[in-house]
Amino acid sequence: MDRIKRLSFEVMNDHKSKFGEDFVDNKKALNQVSIIRSKGLKNKVAGYITRFIKKQIREEKFKQDRSTYDSSKSDEQESSLDVTESEEISETLEEITLTNEEVETIVPSTKSDEEKTE
Repeated sequence: MDRIKRLSFEVMNDHKSKFGEDFVDNKKALNQVSIIRSKGLKNKVAGYITRFIKKQIREEKFKQDRSTYDSSKSDEQESSLDVTESEEISETLEEITLTNEEVETIVPSTKSDEEKTE
């Protein structure tokens, strides 16, 4: 791990709440929590912290958007399944429903046992 990354993580482990997405504010916070005499090193550490925090925020937002999209997608699929199933059931009921006359034409009426014995 290089020096910039190591120093940035050491500072963030102890004082992460003081840093945000703004480079200038991060540079001021870095001055408050540490003593870095080199202007170039201070800028690099503050820049790394800024990029790191922005990346974390982007990743969290992406995860939230994705979970929201996934949940809405599954809701749409469930509702479309409900509609499809109810349509299939109604079609099946229409096919099954026959009148008495239709049943008699399909299946010839047979005399019951009582009529045969009489």
